[in-house]
This record gives sequence, structure tokens and C-alpha cells, in this order.
Amino acid sequence: MGDPKKPKKKYVTPKHPWRKEDLTRELQIIGTYGLRNKRELWRAEAELSRIRRQARLLLAAPPEYRAKMESVLLNKLTRMGLLKENATLDDILSLKVEDLLERRLQTIVWRKGLAKTPYQARQMIVHRHVTVKGAVVTKPGYIVLKDEEDTVAFRPDSPFAKGDNK
Repeated sequence: MGDPKKPKKKYVTPKHPWRKEDLTRELQIIGTYGLRNKRELWRAEAELSRIRRQARLLLAAPPEYRAKMESVLLNKLTRMGLLKENATLDDILSLKVEDLLERRLQTIVWRKGLAKTPYQARQMIVHRHVTVKGAVVTKPGYIVLKDEEDTVAFRPDSPFAKGDNK
């Protein structure tokens, strides 16, 4: 059953943690997206691996089951903004971890120009200055859906909402 005080890990560590190419790639991604540590990157990689696994299982599934579940998976990923409208299972298999990291609230705030750097975006989110659909979100790793992207803004009583403190 497991200890309820110790939650299950949501990431998988690399099999070869000291490869120079992997270390430099990880550091480059962490710096680009302003991640706090490698665990956040590994969590995104694990989530992408889970999505790809679903797509591979659907490719091998019987046709009647595949048709139903394929549309469910494609609709979910389209709402998340990871895929275009008329995507296929092959498009899911070609997703990269950067595609998933682009949908994080921290990256959206930075890309919209609300913050100068991804690290500043992270601080604004943690310090309760950013809202999504009018609700304060304090998790930088929150995955912003495509229809929520336009509602990302500063809290009305935030000093950043006036635009003079950037």
C-alpha cells in the first residue's frame, strides 16, 4: 500500500546520470525554461513518456477500441495546446519535452511579456501576483490549457498590474 506520508515519485532519474551530453542538454533546458532543479525536468520527461506510451499502445490496439480512445487522447492534447487540430498518433510520438515545458504557467507568463526572465516569472507566480481565469495560481508548473492562455494576467491589486514596477 505504501506510506501515505511519502507520496509516490512522479519522475524517473536517468539511467546514466553522468554522461556529459545529457548533463549539458539538461542544464541548457533548465536555464532556458527557468526550472528550479532537474527533478522538474525529469517530471516533464516522465509525463511525456506516459503520453507517448499511451499512443504506442493505441497503435497496437484493436481498431474499434483504438478509434474511440485515439480521439479522446488527441482531444486532450489539443486542449492542452500540445497538438494542432488535425493531428495523428504519429504527431504524439514526435513530441519533445520542450513542447510540454512551453505549456507551463511560468513559461507562458514569460513569453507573454509579463516578466523579463523565466526566473522572474517563477517568483511572480509563487508570490501570488499571477491569475488564470481570475483565480490566483501559485504553481509555476501548472499546465495552461489553450483556452486559458488568454486569461493569464496579473492580480488586479498586484503592484505589477499597473505596469510601472517591471
